[in-house]
Order: sequence, then structure tokens, then C-alpha cells
Amino acid sequence: MNLAVRWAVAAVACLLLYSPGAALAQPLFSPSQDPVAGSRVFGAKGCGKCHSINGVGGKIGPDLGRIPRPRSFYDLAAAMWNHLPEMAERMRKFGIARPYLDPRETGDLIAFLYTLNYFDPPGNVQAGSRLFTEKKCVACHQVGGAGGVVGPNLDGLAQFGSPILVAAAMWNHGPAMAEAMRVRKIERPSFKDSELLDLIAYLRSTAPPRPAPAEGPLYVLPGRSEEGRRLFLDKRCILCHSVGGVGGQVGPDLGERGLNWSLTQFAAAMWNKAPKMMEAMRAREIAVPQLQAEEMADLVAYLYSVRYFVEPGHPGKGRQALADKGCLGCHSVAGAGGKVASDFARVKGLDSPGTVISALWNHSFIMEHRAERRKVSWPKLRPEEMADLVAFLQAQGRPR
Repeated sequence: MNLAVRWAVAAVACLLLYSPGAALAQPLFSPSQDPVAGSRVFGAKGCGKCHSINGVGGKIGPDLGRIPRPRSFYDLAAAMWNHLPEMAERMRKFGIARPYLDPRETGDLIAFLYTLNYFDPPGNVQAGSRLFTEKKCVACHQVGGAGGVVGPNLDGLAQFGSPILVAAAMWNHGPAMAEAMRVRKIERPSFKDSELLDLIAYLRSTAPPRPAPAEGPLYVLPGRSEEGRRLFLDKRCILCHSVGGVGGQVGPDLGERGLNWSLTQFAAAMWNKAPKMMEAMRAREIAVPQLQAEEMADLVAYLYSVRYFVEPGHPGKGRQALADKGCLGCHSVAGAGGKVASDFARVKGLDSPGTVISALWNHSFIMEHRAERRKVSWPKLRPEEMADLVAFLQAQGRPR
């Protein structure tokens, strides 16, 4: 690596690791935001009695796997708050007890709902079979004993449970595949994410049966976002790409482009953009990094969740939102406001967004009844207003 590149790596790393305002310094899914644990909360708290996920579950409420993708934690928190009266009414109608959520459960549940689109539905085997021929994969690769012998036999993909494994293999072997296609005058194919899903489904369906590995299928679970953050630096992705405006300007800002991508969308983008990426690396004398499947999963998790908390809320705006939304008709702040409910200045222990949303959820049934008695409309909150309100309540809950 030349001297200019080494200085660039060092400078950017220092900025990212030591600047408190840098985009990459923002915690992503913290230890209190575990999507996998959130899936268990979803089941244990009976959320599936009303809601389904991609067609599996209750039919009373909307299918949470088919609603527009949330952009941040506060999108989901605001949606939960805004629909509380309707949810409460339906739970009463069907005799469903309102579940209590502690702060950890709340954080985990929201993280789970945020990552519902992380995984994709199964692809179409018939469409994948057609694509294997149309995209000229068959010219170099064999499946089920038929096809070319230039590249590796793809029967081994039967044990792969995640497109991330495929993405890692395609990336690591990309230069060799590009050269083989150039020699044979095969135009490099591009893939839509749905096409890659179908192709993977076909490859898995046609492979001959093999004994299951001792450790089971090679599934890649949601990656570790903090580890992905480190890899983004170590693998020198930061030299060409920025996240939230911090980093290189050669490629797109992945804090925006990678937002809410599923594993397959990410894999397809990596393949489609690989020629330009490798050309840019050659021009800058940057070695093409090799990525293990777990490392690829960690990078995806990082890029997927990098805007989970987006911009932090503003306590001053949160204080104003309390007044604008009529909250101070019941609540007070340092003695100023209503006397029906608690004084926000005396609330303790609201030290994270999860604790605030947990408190709002658990006390909402009391607030709902009081709002009905006082004939006050339930206040609706935009995501940015929820962020401001959470910031204000967190500030009140911190020790003084």
C-alpha cells in the first residue's frame, strides 16, 4: 500500500474511533437490542395472536412482515404509540391480555421488528433453473452432473442456508470468474435480488443428497454489527465508501444505499458492482480483500443497522412536543402543567430509548382511560417527534 493510502487509513480510523459525533461511532444494536431475542419476545408475549409475519400468525392486526420497511427505531416506536388505542380496543374485544414489556424486552422486540426484512422468502426453483441457463452460469459450472467444468461444481450449495455464503464466494472468486468470462467472451451477467433468490433456490434443489454436516446446515445468523464496523475499517472499505458522510467519496455512501437491504439484495449488489469496485481498488493499489462468510454477515449487519437510531432527538424540542401534543394537560414538568399524572422531572431510570418506550407502553392503558374520560384525543407522534420526546425523557431520568 502506498504512503498516501496508509495516511488515509490512519486519518479516517482516528476520526471514526475517537470523534464522538462521527457516524460510525454511533452504537448500533447494543447489548440491549438483540433481534434474535426479540423474536422470542414476539412469541412469548402473544404478539402472534394478533399479528402475522409473512403470513404466519394471527389475522387481527396487520402482517408485520409485509408493511413498509421502517427506517429507524423511532419509526417503529412512533407506529406502536400511534396505534395503541386501536390495539387496546382489539385486545379487549378478543379477550387478549395486554402484555407487560420490560426495557430489555422492548428493545429486543423493536430490533426484531426492524430486521424482519433482513431475510428473504424462498426463491422460485423453476425460475432459477431458467436463469442458470440464461445467465450463462451453465457454461462454466456444473449442477447435478450437467454443465461446464471451468468453475467449481455448485452442488455444495445444498448445505448453504444463507445467500451471504453465496455472496462471499462470488466476491472472493470474482477476479478469477471475470478472467474466465473474458477469455470465453461471455458477457458478465447482472442479477436482480429476486433473480439471485431464484438461482439459489434452484442450486439448492438440484444438488444430490449428502450427509448433513455434524454442526447442521451452514446458516449464517444476523451478523454482529459492531464487528462489521471494525471490518469496514480493517478491510479498507472506508477508503472508497463513506457512512453518514464519513469516509471515502469514490463509491456511494453506504449509510444510505445499504439501508434496510436484505441479505440477497446485498449479495446481488456486491456481484453487480464488483467490476467497478475492483477497478477502483486497482487504481488505488488496494488489494481486493477476502471475506469469510461470517465477515460478510457482520458487514451486512453493520450497514443494515447503521441508521437504526438515525439522528438523536433534541431534548428542547421534546419539551415543546409535550406542550404541543397536550401531554401537559395531565402531566407536569418540574411542577408546571397538569396534576392528573406524574411529573416528568421526577421520573427516574429512563436511561435508554428502550426504557422510555417500555414505560410508554406499560402505562398507555392508564393514559388511554384518562384520555377517554377527559375527552382528549390520543396524540399522534411523527418519528422525529418520538426521538425528541425520548431524548427529553432520558434527560429527566439521568442523575443530576
